[in-house]
Amino acid sequence: MIKPQLYACAIALFVSALVPTATEAQILKQDPPAGRRAVIIALHEDINPLSGSILQRKFAQAVDSGAKVVIFDINSPGGRVDVTFELMDMVLEAGDVETVAMISRDAISGAALFSLACDKILIKPGARLGDAGVIVMGLNGEFQYAEAKSRSMVAQKARDTARATGRPLVLAEKMTDKDMVVFKATNKESGDVQYFSDKEWKTLEDADQWVKGKPIREAGKEMFFIANGKRLVELGMADQTFKDIDEVAEILDVASPIEVMGPTWAETIARFLNTGWMTFLLITIGLIAIAVEISAPGISVGGLTAMLCFSLFFWSRFAAGTSGWLEVLLFGLGLVFIACEIFVIPGFGIAGLGGIGLVLGSLVMASRRVLIPENTEQLNSLGFDVLTVMGAFVGFLIAIVALSSYIGQIPGLSRLTLQPPVAMEGTGDSLTATAANDAMLPGWQRVSVGDTGVAAGPLRPSGRVTVDDYTVDVITEGDFIEDQATVKVIAKQGARVVVRVI
Repeated sequence: MIKPQLYACAIALFVSALVPTATEAQILKQDPPAGRRAVIIALHEDINPLSGSILQRKFAQAVDSGAKVVIFDINSPGGRVDVTFELMDMVLEAGDVETVAMISRDAISGAALFSLACDKILIKPGARLGDAGVIVMGLNGEFQYAEAKSRSMVAQKARDTARATGRPLVLAEKMTDKDMVVFKATNKESGDVQYFSDKEWKTLEDADQWVKGKPIREAGKEMFFIANGKRLVELGMADQTFKDIDEVAEILDVASPIEVMGPTWAETIARFLNTGWMTFLLITIGLIAIAVEISAPGISVGGLTAMLCFSLFFWSRFAAGTSGWLEVLLFGLGLVFIACEIFVIPGFGIAGLGGIGLVLGSLVMASRRVLIPENTEQLNSLGFDVLTVMGAFVGFLIAIVALSSYIGQIPGLSRLTLQPPVAMEGTGDSLTATAANDAMLPGWQRVSVGDTGVAAGPLRPSGRVTVDDYTVDVITEGDFIEDQATVKVIAKQGARVVVRVI
């Protein structure tokens, strides 16, 4: 007969086997894993210093936020080689995060190389990737194939990147070299399939172990390798095709919906300010405002306008990563030299020319990442930046000549010039406006070219001169003039009056 105690123990064991423990019940109630956290960063423009700087900043933010997968939504025609290389190195060196190139339409030239550096390439069946040949603009204004040095550098970068990400090296190189032909070959013993170029085949030591196949249609003579998504997957250049973003989340095993890091308002404004025509306007208007401010010293509309224009210019260049405080310092130093030339040093010589050179040079430097060009592409970029700045300077000169005669007649701009004070005579409705007495005007407004006066103290080279019954602040041509010497007004520019001893 079974004892009651043993019977109770058997029942307890049976019940415990049927009823889950507290820990087991908690596990059963848990939701399935939500997947890894991913973010999407868009590259829907050409690759330039500004877009590259924004992309690098967003990538760093995504990594710092704890994202495990960073998806680059790419639709770009490519762009600057140096910026492309920086972006490629950025993703190749990112060891703690998986990088994915998601191509819905086109990844051409530098964008194709950047996609090649990502851990995975997901592409729509009809999208395209490839054609990374290096082209430059020639002296005749037409685009042409870059010199051998630039082509070799890009080709080697493509091969190294393909090796790092496990993609066919020769197809990656073929994106940059139109002269080679790529074909498929099968190993006689193992049956392995590889791609070779005609250049490699000539130097292949075990060529007799391979059966040479037909050339790849997309990698023939006189063409850069480019193919659609379906073909890229067949050739091993892309990992998988996709239809929509939900399928991407499923393929990558990431949480859905995927977070998108869109452009901020500051990035939108910076892009707008970095356009060529906006750069031209900022520099031209800023220089005109400086000239207006110098003609009537004191912080006024001209000074505030100049500060706004050049603050926006340098801020947009800081955002693009092309400018630093050195360029700002050189620009400010140039303005100081120009001011000294106008108000302190007579004539217009080394200080004035040096100041103009510093101002214009700093504007060119602020638009560039590399000041000394190392290849044709950088040389063309330097020429464009110099042309933009010099074009703005010529526009400034033309505007100054035009405004010097009519600025007092243009509504709104007439406030920038000093007008003679007006005295009111009469009362009530009979008030009439008349010009104020000459005695109410400052000396520099009353004096005219050709007037003579007496030095009211030494002029070394600036000082004061008595003309009739009023005094004028003047400056000589550079000579020191003794007290009580008779002088003559030979030039007048705004408040600047130049005299010469008689």
